[in-house]
Amino acid sequence: MEKKPILIYHFLENSAKKYPDKIAFIHEKTRATYAEINFKANQLACWLLSRSICKGDRVAIILENSLEYVVSYYGILKAGAVAVPLSTGLKPDGLNPLLFEIEPFAIISSTKFERLLQASDLNLPSLKALIIHNLKFDWSGGFNDVFSFQQTTDNKQPTTNNLPTITHNLQQPTNTQINPSDLSCIIYTSGSTGKPKGVMLSHGNIVSNTHSICQYLKLSHEDIQMVVLPFFYVMGKSLLNTIFAAGGTLVLNNKFAFPAAVINQMIDEKVTIFSGVPSTFAYLLHRSPLEKSRAKLNHLRMVSQAGGHMARSVKEALRQALPEQTQICIMYGATEASARLTWLDPNRFEDKIDSIGKSIPGTKIRIIDKEGREVTAGQKGELAASGPNIMQGYWKDSDATALVLDSNGYHTGDIGHKDEEGFIYLSGRKDDLVKVGGHRINPQEIEDILLATNLIIEAAVFGISDPLLGNKLVALAVAQNGDCTPGDILESCAEKLPKYKLPSRIEFIRALPKNVNGKINRKKCLELLATDTHRGLKYLKRSIGQ
Repeated sequence: MEKKPILIYHFLENSAKKYPDKIAFIHEKTRATYAEINFKANQLACWLLSRSICKGDRVAIILENSLEYVVSYYGILKAGAVAVPLSTGLKPDGLNPLLFEIEPFAIISSTKFERLLQASDLNLPSLKALIIHNLKFDWSGGFNDVFSFQQTTDNKQPTTNNLPTITHNLQQPTNTQINPSDLSCIIYTSGSTGKPKGVMLSHGNIVSNTHSICQYLKLSHEDIQMVVLPFFYVMGKSLLNTIFAAGGTLVLNNKFAFPAAVINQMIDEKVTIFSGVPSTFAYLLHRSPLEKSRAKLNHLRMVSQAGGHMARSVKEALRQALPEQTQICIMYGATEASARLTWLDPNRFEDKIDSIGKSIPGTKIRIIDKEGREVTAGQKGELAASGPNIMQGYWKDSDATALVLDSNGYHTGDIGHKDEEGFIYLSGRKDDLVKVGGHRINPQEIEDILLATNLIIEAAVFGISDPLLGNKLVALAVAQNGDCTPGDILESCAEKLPKYKLPSRIEFIRALPKNVNGKINRKKCLELLATDTHRGLKYLKRSIGQ
């Protein structure tokens, strides 16, 4: 009898029972079946248990998307431990405080990050093992307990008395009782507006969200999901769990810098679902043969977007570029919600194009005022979410937790309203409004107008201190071609915006700074605007005065 998925690794185990010989994972020349992945995950779990890992111990993962990542993620969970995926873009000064905070039992990484690890402070009492895929560096004189990833997944059947035998290499290789309420993952926020916070997600949080997503996207074992987002990002992790829960196939592409190759692989592998953040689709539209390849993308049944606001002009251009049969699903969520909070039914895409849709199954979204009272249709308020997918809190940060979790649920910090049909519309972050000459302005509105000119690919608008106005609006933008000038853009915007909403300065650069998850790094954008030299960044600058 099939085990009902109540723990995250049940997604893998159930699919391994149903479709043992099915290709579950594709990455370049690597192809792995569900049975192979589950076997390797069991081997890693047994190895960790043989090293006396305990329930609740943390294991950090510093890996690019790969088969080793998938095996590590499910293997850690099978051992009853907590997976802590960390950004592959970290430097020692960013990694050290996180390792000190999570106190890992082990770190799983690859040779690509050996130099980073050797430059980091690994003098942690909790750290018992460093596991490196394709181990190459000399660790003598440094941290002593270093093992190759191959050692931990190629070990023979364990004979230790306290480890159960693995029948057909399918079931959980641990005698530790794991409950849905137990902590499964700590996923760190990007920290773009402050110190990164470790979001604590239980097995139950992620399982409930995964079931909901599979339901509304109608995922099945026939689906082939392409993933270009990193697994350490909550949306990337969600894509992995949902496709494995459905018994489908995951196609991994780590080379989105070459979007034409991404399109070609989608065609070759007959991808049925593609997912991304707003910048993903902006670059597919303007830097890839997406529209020219429409006839060849006949297997693509859906694209899904989350990870922040996507301008109406981009949505409309995407609708024109995609094959007619390909549906577009707009989604909204947060790391604190295990990934998803709302979805817009693709059948309502055209008439509700500016909406983020309605709550996903099992989750409730209320629009509340400052006193926590739900407002009526059309009135603005803060989105508050409740449901089994909402996090347990922030790791070792009770003060930050208390600011966002209360009797109303999770306070998202986003302002919006519901229409008469219950569809939700966002109008910005409650702390992002900029006051310019007495006017309160939402930068998102200006960014949307800039994109609607069809002269730029992406833009970010900020308020910069000004002695006369208090603040003035400035924009960083990526031009579609080298002939475009800031004057051209402002001339086009002047038809849609009052003078006080026009940016006083527009600077062109070749690409907006982004976090490793593809989302615009607004902190770095501000740093660029604060300097005249833009050192370290190849850019094309043309600016005009106010």
